[in-house]
Amino acid sequence: MHALGFTLCVGAGALLVEALIGYPPRLYRLIGHPVTWMGACISFLDTRLNRETARPLQRRLGGLLALLLLLLAVGIPAQAIASLLALAPSALGLGLSALLASTTLAQRSLHAHVAAVGEALRDGDHAAARIAVARIVGRDVSLLDEAGIARAAIESLAENFSDGIVAPAFWLALLGLPGGFLYKAVNTADSMIGHRTERHMAFGWAAARFDDLVNLIPARLAALWLCLAAFLMPEASGKGAGHIAWRDSAGHASPNAGWPEAAMAGALALRLGGPRIYGGRKVEDAWMGEGHDADAAALFQALRLYRTACILQSAALAALALAYRTSA
Repeated sequence: MHALGFTLCVGAGALLVEALIGYPPRLYRLIGHPVTWMGACISFLDTRLNRETARPLQRRLGGLLALLLLLLAVGIPAQAIASLLALAPSALGLGLSALLASTTLAQRSLHAHVAAVGEALRDGDHAAARIAVARIVGRDVSLLDEAGIARAAIESLAENFSDGIVAPAFWLALLGLPGGFLYKAVNTADSMIGHRTERHMAFGWAAARFDDLVNLIPARLAALWLCLAAFLMPEASGKGAGHIAWRDSAGHASPNAGWPEAAMAGALALRLGGPRIYGGRKVEDAWMGEGHDADAAALFQALRLYRTACILQSAALAALALAYRTSA
């Protein structure tokens, strides 16, 4: 099979495998997860290379070195495994590649985490809802009311649809197993050291900027999937999703996260974004959308939109793989 045809099949297969079985909890307890391994590597490099006594330029160079070492530590084994699987019979190699690649995706776990917030809100248990939403957002949740909790969960759902599903699937389809794992390494580094804190302002600069780059296309693709999914749902607006994504995405602090979040806001006629508190510091983000405040019902609508968008992406990638293989 031609290289691109194979990688398209890997991406489509990985989405299917992860949607069906996810990552078994027993396996996680036994050996952890590739992301936890990457996290341990990043923590080690942060401890060794991010010296607080160093000047900002030295710390920035140290962060660049840490990113390069991380990419080598992840990319070399991923490429070696991909090369070995390429020697296996095509069906076996493809199946094992898709199984391994599925660990870079998070369709099931993201849905479960966000649904837990919705279920707590539906039951009127705001304390449990704050605990559940704190697992998926970095903001201070202690003072959030129902609208704030639901808004935080919906924003996390939209952003992580891009970072945790669309982006790894995009890089898997383009570059195969190494592409998916290298993307996951960059994204994990950004989540751990790409913050504007005193410790990581300079050291995490390279990780944050590279993460912006590799998410440039996937974030806009995620907004497109949400727009198309909204056209298929009676309670959503595809036109509204496209309009708000185009109009309000640039107001987000991130050059990428605003696209899926604004699309979600427009699709469901919600008001998302706005000020929030991180580590005791207030961040003034622009509002996206012009609808009503979020609530438990809106959160479950967002989950239906998310599921529809996931199905659309999987179907499109499978169709591309089939078309490419047929024409090759």
